[in-house]
Amino acid sequence: MGRYKYTGRDQKGKKSGIVTASSKKDALIQLKKQEVRVIDILEMPETLMTKDITIGNPVKLQHLVIFLRQFATLLQAGVTVVDATHILSEQTESKALGKALKEIEDELRDGNPLSEAFSRHKKIFEPLLINMLKAGEASGSLDETLEGLATHYEKQHITKQKIISALAYPMVVGVIAIGVVIFLLAAVVPTFVNMLNDFGGELPAITQFVIASSDFMQKFWYIIIMFFVFIAITLAMLRKDKRSKYYLDYAVLRIPIFGKMLQKAVLARMTRTLSSLFSSSVPILQALAIVEKVVENEVVARVIGESRRSLEKGTSLTDPMKRHWAFPPLVTQMIAIGEETGSLDSMLAKVADFYEKEVESATDRLKSLIEPLMIVMLAGLVGTIVTSILVPMFEIFNSVQNY
Repeated sequence: MGRYKYTGRDQKGKKSGIVTASSKKDALIQLKKQEVRVIDILEMPETLMTKDITIGNPVKLQHLVIFLRQFATLLQAGVTVVDATHILSEQTESKALGKALKEIEDELRDGNPLSEAFSRHKKIFEPLLINMLKAGEASGSLDETLEGLATHYEKQHITKQKIISALAYPMVVGVIAIGVVIFLLAAVVPTFVNMLNDFGGELPAITQFVIASSDFMQKFWYIIIMFFVFIAITLAMLRKDKRSKYYLDYAVLRIPIFGKMLQKAVLARMTRTLSSLFSSSVPILQALAIVEKVVENEVVARVIGESRRSLEKGTSLTDPMKRHWAFPPLVTQMIAIGEETGSLDSMLAKVADFYEKEVESATDRLKSLIEPLMIVMLAGLVGTIVTSILVPMFEIFNSVQNY
């Protein structure tokens, strides 16, 4: 919501103040209801105290899918674009989307096209959606375009959830393992240290290592916290720079087991997006430029950029892809066939379907493989620490018995 400073007059005389509203027009409506005749009104700049801070897209993908489906249904039922926008702004569960739709409604009532109104909210609506809306407006098939967008984002959401579910288990078990190790080193091991020191003699190497780790944990725990915070901040900063993000994405795609699955997910997103754009009659060069921005992987994005430049020079779209390891022959061959037969959108849709199924099966296999490995890893860590304490304890017990 914006903040507007106004000067005006009411029944008591001159008046000034600040009003919070979604737009300047909304602010004027509010003041009119308060019987204030506005002389001057200016939008106030945002500050850290008033600015809405969001990380990534403030609207969840499932909320966007529901909105697009409902929008298409309302238009097919004969509801006007303005009325449909108003209805959906009132009933959406997403506050950010509801706020954006109210502002879009104001834009539409002022006579602006839907795609132009959407383009003012780039944090919520990506270039793919805006350009497909433009194509839908031009062809007079806005309801079909919205339905196609809903299907596109729905499939994207399903693939994303599959990846998250595959990665969530090892991450959760990893966090639990770290927590258990920290608890044992910080709370359990110190209670046995004095007993072992009183026993004297040389302790086993594993016990010495565990005691040294425990001492370090107790004395320099803040260094460990600072280290993890530093790693998180460094990664976040590196991902903002295109050059460093390229190397990070390259490393991620080269990770054993996980890399292949993530590569398939990126290719599924790329081909699905291109197919959606081509089926909406978006020009091929414009479509490639859009995909280059939304593919979310700098390695693949660079190759798409090279393909776009190759196409501008009059050569084949697939030449740069054939030279890069991230694009399997299936992708390049299907695209080449699509170019020759003029059915590029359907060919890309088939490739997207294939890789979405591959991601689904890969995540299922990964979860069944990782679960026992993570349990063994957790048992190994805890077992090592417990064993390092029990071995000298048994030696103490045996020496007491022999004495």
